Amino acid sequence: MKKAEIVEFFTRLRADNPEPKSDLEYTNDFTLLVAVVLSAQATDAGVNKATQHLFPVADTPEKMAALGEDTIRDCIKTIGLNKAKAANVYKLSNILVETYGSRVPDSREELVKLPGVGRKTANVVLNIAFGQPTMAVDTHIFRVSNRTGLAPGKTVEIVESKLEKRVPKKFMMLAHHWLILHGRYVCKARKPACPDCIVRDLCAYPDKTK
Repeated sequence: MKKAEIVEFFTRLRADNPEPKSDLEYTNDFTLLVAVVLSAQATDAGVNKATQHLFPVADTPEKMAALGEDTIRDCIKTIGLNKAKAANVYKLSNILVETYGSRVPDSREELVKLPGVGRKTANVVLNIAFGQPTMAVDTHIFRVSNRTGLAPGKTVEIVESKLEKRVPKKFMMLAHHWLILHGRYVCKARKPACPDCIVRDLCAYPDKTK
C-alpha cells in the first residue's frame, strides 16, 4: 500500500469512527491493566462479563491483593486460563503496591516486568491510559495489516515495526483502535465482509468476498 493510499485508508476509518474506544470495560488505569491481562486468548465480551463482578469490589491494587488468588480465580472462572490469569493478577497487584506505590507504571520497560504483561498488553495500557502513540498488534491487527497490504510481515514484531513507520503521525494515537475494530467486525478471519468495507478499493487482498 502506497503512502497516499495509507493516508486515505485511515482518513476513511477516522471519518467512520472519529473517537474509537476499546471494547474492554474499565474504570481506571489499574482496572484497564487487569482487563487487558485477562483478555489474552479471550473475547472482550467474556472479560467484561467476569469483571463486572470483580471490579466493583477490587478497583485498586490493594483491594485486588486483599481478595486473594482463590477469590480472584472464582470471579474470573468463566474466562479461559483463569488459574494462570488469577495468579498473574494477584502477583502484579502486590508488585504494584510494594514497588510502584500502587500506581501503574507509564513505561513499557516497567510494565513488561509485571506477571502476565507482554509487549502487546503494555502497548495497550500505554496508549489508552497514558496517551502514548503505541501500536498494540493483536491477531486482528496482524491479519488486517497482512491482508490489506498495509504492513505485511511474518511476525508480530515485524508488523508492529512497519506500522510505526508507515502510519502517519496524525493517525497514530488511534490507529490501533481503528485496525482492531476493523478486523473484529469487518475484516474478519474466516469470511471478511468485503462488500461492507469502506476501504475495499485500497485493499490488496485478492480473494475479496462478494
